[in-house]
Amino acid sequence: MENLTLLLQGAISAYNRVGMMLNVRTADLPAVLATLPALNSPTVAPLNDPAWVAINVIVEEKIVRQLIPKLKAARAEGIVEYPLNKIVL
Repeated sequence: MENLTLLLQGAISAYNRVGMMLNVRTADLPAVLATLPALNSPTVAPLNDPAWVAINVIVEEKIVRQLIPKLKAARAEGIVEYPLNKIVL
């Protein structure tokens, strides 16, 4: 029963939220991070090229249309939006 509750709560937490992945040059990272809301804070991971990082973030779906142009203006590239099934807190 506890497992079912955990999974249902995860599905409810994911409702109206999406994940986003994007790449950014390290030099542009502060500007991109300043535009991103996040559940806690975005995940920033190094890429093979040390001049670049990958960012993963969870955001409310309703802000994506306004957020993507801001990310592009901050020089983010390879922006991907994807649906979420569960967020287990």
